Amino acid sequence: MNTPQGKALEADMEAVAETAERALERIVAAKSNVSRIIFGQDQVVEQAIVTILSGGHGLLVGLPGLAKTKLVETLGTVLGLNERRIQFTPDLMPSDILGAEVMEQSADGQRAFRFIPGPVFSQLLMADEINRASPRTQSALLQAMQEKHVTIAGQRHDLPNPFHVLATQNPLEQEGTYPLPEAQLDRFLMQIDVHYPDIDSERRILLETTSVEETKPTATLTSDELVEFQQLVRRMPIGESVVNAILQLVRAARPDASSSDEIKKHIAWGPGPRASQALMLTARARALYDGRLAPSIDDVLALAEPVLQHRMALTFAARADGHSVTDIIRRVKETVA
Repeated sequence: MNTPQGKALEADMEAVAETAERALERIVAAKSNVSRIIFGQDQVVEQAIVTILSGGHGLLVGLPGLAKTKLVETLGTVLGLNERRIQFTPDLMPSDILGAEVMEQSADGQRAFRFIPGPVFSQLLMADEINRASPRTQSALLQAMQEKHVTIAGQRHDLPNPFHVLATQNPLEQEGTYPLPEAQLDRFLMQIDVHYPDIDSERRILLETTSVEETKPTATLTSDELVEFQQLVRRMPIGESVVNAILQLVRAARPDASSSDEIKKHIAWGPGPRASQALMLTARARALYDGRLAPSIDDVLALAEPVLQHRMALTFAARADGHSVTDIIRRVKETVA
């Protein structure tokens, strides 16, 4: 460590440890604040916050009435983000999301175009029931989610930093919906499944949300702090064994690379390199969320389903035999474990 490179590395690790210590304290406070509003969805809250700490976007899939909208609104307040909501409908147009240029005439008669930003120019965008909009409108979010800017009339407009999309989707009611294309699904860092709460949590929901005074969330972080913590996630050390587990897991979920013939015959197409990137970031963010400074293989296995399930599909024969994507992912995890 006496070399210049060694001293620089040591100083960087000290800076990471110092920032991490403050981040842990602030994240614990944010978790506590969210838990006062959202009951019985600890895993959903964890995955949503991990998604944002990783700098990505999340797809919340669940039945109506499971607090998906409330969760997004709560996260916006607690994390100090400017939050906007779009209700996706079949007649929604791309300009309703991105904004549009309008012609204006000045007092002296001169005319010029002025850009009016749409709701996508926010730090946390809630795309409610995203699969109810047409493919043309859905695709309006592709550039924004991947490149953090949009192009209107040939002009580039940068989005705020940070910028996150949390979209919701109903898994059952498919009439009048348009399935999200694979290219757009791949832009979502995680698919977060929202299930029914247990009986104790539902009892608490009944008692605390039907009284005169309803608990309101308060700001815990600022957007600047969140950006700092997102950079911290990318600087966290990760062991070679964890990297190998990520590679092994993702490659085992591909039909042309899996070493298991039993798994291979069930998969039509599997996850690409973006899934490996997502696991690398979310494993680090989950470790930070749990108060650890380095991720483990357990983090990778815990995040396998939300990261992979929307990035792969089964063959017709596998579906006919009653297999599901989550079943196949569990088998893939066994090959890593």
